[in-house]
Amino acid sequence: MTLFTTIYSFLYQFGDSFAYLTLSALGLAVIFGMMGVINLAHGEFVMCGAYITILTAKAGLPLPLAMLTGAMTAACVGAILEYLIVRHLYNRLFDSIVATWAVSLITQQTMLIFAGPSIEGLSTPFNSFELGEYSFSTYRALLPFFAIAVLAALYLLFFRTNYGIYARATIQNAQMAKCLGLRTPRIYSMTFALGAGLAGLAGALYAPTITAVPTMGSSFIVPAFVTVVTGGANVLLGVLPAAGFLGLIQSGMTAAFGQLAGQIGLLITVIFVIRLLPKGMGYLFTRR
Repeated sequence: MTLFTTIYSFLYQFGDSFAYLTLSALGLAVIFGMMGVINLAHGEFVMCGAYITILTAKAGLPLPLAMLTGAMTAACVGAILEYLIVRHLYNRLFDSIVATWAVSLITQQTMLIFAGPSIEGLSTPFNSFELGEYSFSTYRALLPFFAIAVLAALYLLFFRTNYGIYARATIQNAQMAKCLGLRTPRIYSMTFALGAGLAGLAGALYAPTITAVPTMGSSFIVPAFVTVVTGGANVLLGVLPAAGFLGLIQSGMTAAFGQLAGQIGLLITVIFVIRLLPKGMGYLFTRR
């Protein structure tokens, strides 16, 4: 194995970890950072995006449109959930945790009853390529660029649109924004739908690479919470450095000692970061 192959293998693992952490965390970061709601049904929005993507793609819809349909469906479900349940639990942190956890359990069991333990997945788009003795998936190699593109789109949304101005004003002082005439309930509803849609997009993007099961959201929610807690409440300035740093640690430990060591190293790193930076890594950039 040449030095170039070794370096590229590490960069491939790092990009894969970075994309997974970023895409998993964005929806949760939007909802938690802007609304202060800890959404334990986050994984079920991911599952919704994956299931809808697979079903619509098998029905004949082109894969990019199927992914967009999955993300939009998750956003619509999120808007309904916010209207029926979440909006009555603002400023009631523990109540919202219990309620969204209940929604998570109900959704998992309902999907298990009606959809079965799993559904046949999709084939991974594009072909694989080989370097030395290793074979790499072209699609997974492109996922980090998809993650960066989603981050760039969020930046434009928050800093170049009227919604972004209203949303940031609501973040800073919801009562003052309401006094100035902003319809904060509508902004909260749109924000929750945005977070759910981002979670659905994560599920849609990973639908061709994983087995779709009713409990698949559990594998996304843990790295999502880890990344959000490490990055802090700031969506753009928190998720990017947190996902990059944690992805570097995880891929390095995995390459050196195996996958289990990578997971352990990731969790130990999170403990040290939140001990040294209680407000998250994003606070370093926000302060500057």
